[in-house]
Amino acid sequence: MKLIECVPNFSEGKDLAKIKAITNAIESVDGITLLDVDPGADTNRTVVTFVGNPDAVGEAAYLGIKTATEVIDMSKHKGAHPRMGATDVCPFIPISNVSDEECIDLSKEIGQRVGEELSIPVYLYEHSAQTPERKSLPDIREGEYEGLAKKLKDVKWKPDFGPAEFNVAAGATVMGMRDFLIAYNINLNTKDHRLATDIAFELRESGRSKRKPDPDSPNLLDGEIIRNSDGSPVKVPGMFKEVKCVGWYIDTFKRAQISINFNNYKVSSIHDVYDAACKLADERSIRVTGSELVGLIPLEAILMAGRHYLAKQRRTVGVPEEDIIQAAVQSLGLNDVTPFIAEEKIIEYAVKESADELMSMSAQGFVNELSTNSPAPGGGSVSALAGSLGAALSSMVAALTHEKKGFIALKPEMDKIGVEAQTIKDRLSFLVDEDTNAFNNVMEVNRMPASNDEEAKVKDRAIRKANEYAIDVPFEVANLCKRVIELVDILVEKGNPNSVSDAGVAAEVALAGLRGASMNVLINLPSIDDEKYRSEKRKEVDGLIQAAEALHKIVYKKTLNIINK
Repeated sequence: MKLIECVPNFSEGKDLAKIKAITNAIESVDGITLLDVDPGADTNRTVVTFVGNPDAVGEAAYLGIKTATEVIDMSKHKGAHPRMGATDVCPFIPISNVSDEECIDLSKEIGQRVGEELSIPVYLYEHSAQTPERKSLPDIREGEYEGLAKKLKDVKWKPDFGPAEFNVAAGATVMGMRDFLIAYNINLNTKDHRLATDIAFELRESGRSKRKPDPDSPNLLDGEIIRNSDGSPVKVPGMFKEVKCVGWYIDTFKRAQISINFNNYKVSSIHDVYDAACKLADERSIRVTGSELVGLIPLEAILMAGRHYLAKQRRTVGVPEEDIIQAAVQSLGLNDVTPFIAEEKIIEYAVKESADELMSMSAQGFVNELSTNSPAPGGGSVSALAGSLGAALSSMVAALTHEKKGFIALKPEMDKIGVEAQTIKDRLSFLVDEDTNAFNNVMEVNRMPASNDEEAKVKDRAIRKANEYAIDVPFEVANLCKRVIELVDILVEKGNPNSVSDAGVAAEVALAGLRGASMNVLINLPSIDDEKYRSEKRKEVDGLIQAAEALHKIVYKKTLNIINK
């Protein structure tokens, strides 16, 4: 599933009716999940957080901005927070299966639409910025709404989209792709906020003023500042890039905390910062008791932490997602002050899923659904399921080899196979439902009206797109199943011989999945009115089947040889 987060900031934090009008417009788009609405009366500003697929997020962002221009009059706006428009800033953040480039393109597409259709000056910032001087939001926002009319007359501040004219009611909007910001607190077994501040200064990118150690105190804040010849403090850079930290005392929890913002968790990870904080706390004779997330976290960030701690424990990282998350939660102490509920804290989990998904059914429920007279789910979904079972068995064999005493040298390779097998398993599990969705979409577009030439053209394009996707899904299934057989070949050769029959079964069901998916590709090809496309796809399928069957024969023979020793 492609998932983008959008966090528009609207210049209204008092009138709940206006805020509701904006969020209603956002939620009116299919495929959007509204995660949070945070109004601030003092700042007179509301931060809205929603997620969805790229198309849905783009449409929802546009409708939210459009509605904001209708209900907010910036000429009457007063608030403590810096702002320059009714929609002050609208960032797009890649969450899962979406590249930075896709989010950048989306920000430009919506920025252009807002500029042209709503006559609002739009500036691109962060990774979408066209020039270095426009990368920083504070730089673009300088002068705020009150200075915007003058700013727009300066050729250097011509907007990226929209007119270089002052829109009195709407002001201007800043838009772009930015990295995900994680708000995170590390808890200490002390009430002394100065110790928390001391550690925060060590961790944060901006660092601290260099000091002479005080022999009577473990807190570097108590040491004398070392200064340059001009009297300015000598600066020492902090340990982690893209990290901001402060120390404070939280009366609710009766303890000090290190409050951290991760501007880019891929540059500096939460687990690396947490481990460093534990070491720094120990040096000051205090302890880290755990941590807490403020808001949501991308799945990738929590999985990175879980794999880190599993590896430190010399356990295999080729395990299901749930096990990796549990390792992260336990190791980071995320249940220390409040319960960590994955469905509420992990963005991908917070997005509501359909309750009737095939993969959410019990095995009996799936089989019963399959046995009815409905054409979907059918052979395509079963093929994907067969492949996922093969991938799951492959991961199992890799894990059993990883933990076997006599296979220590193979741990890195088994980890790699286990992780890949888990990834394939999860993708094929998704394709179980996606195959049915693709079939249903074909049925739906064939029911579209075609009462005139324009409608007929639209319908023809939709049918072609739907039919191609109904081919793409099983073709992907077939390719993934072939990769499972390739992994099994390695596992039979090098893996735990006590599990060789499990590896053999993995190859058998993967081959069945590949053959079944290939049949679905071939049966759908006549729906495409393009002989070249059909011919090329047939060749690809034939080549795939031949290669997989040849490899399967080798794997099967190896498996039986080991069993019969």
